[in-house]
Amino acid sequence: MDRPISALMQKNITTVDIDDTVDSVEEILNSHKLSCVPVIDLNGNCFGVISSPDLVHFHAIRKNPRTERAWEVCTHKIIEVSPDTSVKEAAKLMVKDKIHHIVIAENEIIRGIVSSIDLVEEYLLNQKA
Repeated sequence: MDRPISALMQKNITTVDIDDTVDSVEEILNSHKLSCVPVIDLNGNCFGVISSPDLVHFHAIRKNPRTERAWEVCTHKIIEVSPDTSVKEAAKLMVKDKIHHIVIAENEIIRGIVSSIDLVEEYLLNQKA
């Protein structure tokens, strides 16, 4: 668990724009089989993250997915770490902040994303049989 988080991160990141509709965000998540997607602002910076629980909450309050925008639904309190952050430190942040995804960024550019499932897999692969 002392490896850098960059060793675990998913590098091919699908993003959405802040003005994309919730309907189009859901199509992207479904077509790519993703559980979250970073929301990018007009300058290419990470504005937030939309995850499956965000969408469940969105639908529970019965808003219109064709008119509401990504920036209105996303979680703005994102946790970003650098690629050289240890897996252990990233995992501690995720537990502390009760989040399931962490964004890996360098010079304000998203380099990857790690999910809680990625961390479980890392843990299981490193266990002695």
